[in-house]
Amino acid sequence: MPAAALVAAGGYWGATHLNLNPGLEVGAVLDEFNGVKVYYNGGVNHSDGRLLSSDGYNLGIKYQCVEFIKRYYFERFGHRMPDPYGNAKDYFDRDTAHGVLNARRNLLQYRNAQADRPRVEDLIVFKPTLLNPYGHVAIVSGVGEKDIEIVQQNPGPFGDSRARLALDGVDGRWTVAGGTLGWLRRAGDKPAAP
Repeated sequence: MPAAALVAAGGYWGATHLNLNPGLEVGAVLDEFNGVKVYYNGGVNHSDGRLLSSDGYNLGIKYQCVEFIKRYYFERFGHRMPDPYGNAKDYFDRDTAHGVLNARRNLLQYRNAQADRPRVEDLIVFKPTLLNPYGHVAIVSGVGEKDIEIVQQNPGPFGDSRARLALDGVDGRWTVAGGTLGWLRRAGDKPAAP
């Protein structure tokens, strides 16, 4: 392997595994939503061991985005996913039709750019990118007329725990920007009152 490639690979590893933000310590509380804490992870690929519930249910690798959404649904609703493993991108099942139960997650799945707009507390899934082959997941924390707010864990050493994404409604179809694949919600959740 040429020296330039080795330097690039080493730089990528360091940037994604090390804590580049000296103002924060890995595991520090950054935010909370409905009483569920959001923790700082340092580098996006940093691993700090697996978090299990008191009875052994796998909540994920500490401080990763997946761990937050699973812990959120577990603490808030007592929700256990039938398949407790997978990267963020795996939470959206491309073979599951719009509005149908995603059996691996035991949640209804909605595709982006379809007739259902996201709701507060939906789990939202983002596609992989060149620098992030795992995708990303977050919780919808607010829905406005033209945008949504998400609360997320592990957006990077200098990322924010909250982000706003454009929401566009055209001809009864709702599209969320930012590489959104879709969103999942608990069966039986009623829409919030206007």
